[in-house]
Amino acid sequence: MFRKLIFPLSMLLLPVLGQAVIKPEVMPPSIVLPAESNPHWVWVNDIVFHHMADGKSYLVDGDSGKFLGMLSTGLGFIALALPSDYSQIYSPETYFSRGTRGQRTDVITFYDPRELKPTGEVIIPPKRFAAMPTLNYSAITDDDRFLVVYNFTPAQSVSIIDLKERRFVAETDTGGCALVLPSGDRRFNMLCGDGSLMTVTLNDKGEVTHQQRNAPFFDATVDWVTEKAVRWGNTWVFVSFNGNVYPVDVSTEQPQPGKSWSLLSENERKESWRPGGIQHLAVHQGSNKLYSLMHQGGDDTHKDPGQDVWVYDLKQQKQVQKIKLDKLSTAIQVSKDDKPLLFSIFIAHPTLDIYDASSGKYLRSVDEIGFTPTVLQTP
Repeated sequence: MFRKLIFPLSMLLLPVLGQAVIKPEVMPPSIVLPAESNPHWVWVNDIVFHHMADGKSYLVDGDSGKFLGMLSTGLGFIALALPSDYSQIYSPETYFSRGTRGQRTDVITFYDPRELKPTGEVIIPPKRFAAMPTLNYSAITDDDRFLVVYNFTPAQSVSIIDLKERRFVAETDTGGCALVLPSGDRRFNMLCGDGSLMTVTLNDKGEVTHQQRNAPFFDATVDWVTEKAVRWGNTWVFVSFNGNVYPVDVSTEQPQPGKSWSLLSENERKESWRPGGIQHLAVHQGSNKLYSLMHQGGDDTHKDPGQDVWVYDLKQQKQVQKIKLDKLSTAIQVSKDDKPLLFSIFIAHPTLDIYDASSGKYLRSVDEIGFTPTVLQTP
């Protein structure tokens, strides 16, 4: 009986098998991006907490909402390093010889910004700090010549890379001080545990010629600042967990702290408003505006998302605008042009929201950008 059934069934399949062969899909050609970057492009960096060995960075056009490309950036990815001329893209990356185990190799990968293909790499000491992302774990000197990468083993140091010659220069101990805050062609600062800044000076070969610890500019036992400082011209703007601003002029070898001021009025402080998120500050240089992601919460809520962005005039040191976001956010960024866009994203909901940064008007959203988006960068 079973054999009798097989024969008729096989005969029924013959017409199906005899139909026209399905043509293979032709893959569209890879696009080549324009030689000049668009100021409304934004890189969305993703540490990919679900599988951290496979970090990603996604490029999106803020005007059209189109996805333009992606980089695969290795384990514990933090952020890209973008030079002022955008002639290359540099990415501090970590890999293991067996994927998730084996010999560790840390590299700076060089990418072509038009085709998003790797063009080379420089091996650096396998000490690159990988933690909750912030843009200040690595940075390029003001003349785009040297990249400085912060290390933590837990001994603290920095690795210096010559970007022009594509070579590792040296590792320098920086005990007690962290982050990389550029302050000139041959100088950068680091934030130290006692509330001071360390100034590090390089020669033309990228070698350290001078290190100097300066006087504290805030009380690290009373009102400690977050590590998410942003640069405004020659001033680094630090904001404390309590919402106080500490500006520091770094135009000279010895940093000059400015007068502290508050993001909050007395009533706002009583209502428990405070800054928070992964990337809670952004600066628009042309208008001298500081954008701060805000939420209501008590002590130790500095990682909480916010749904308000408050805008401040840095010269007048006063609030000038409040923007109500469409969704909760843990990261904000502002484009650098004279018609700036405000970008916003939430690590738990990978939808990029785009606003007119001047008016605060919501413009558009781009869904499904990565898995756990962390920090945003504009070229």
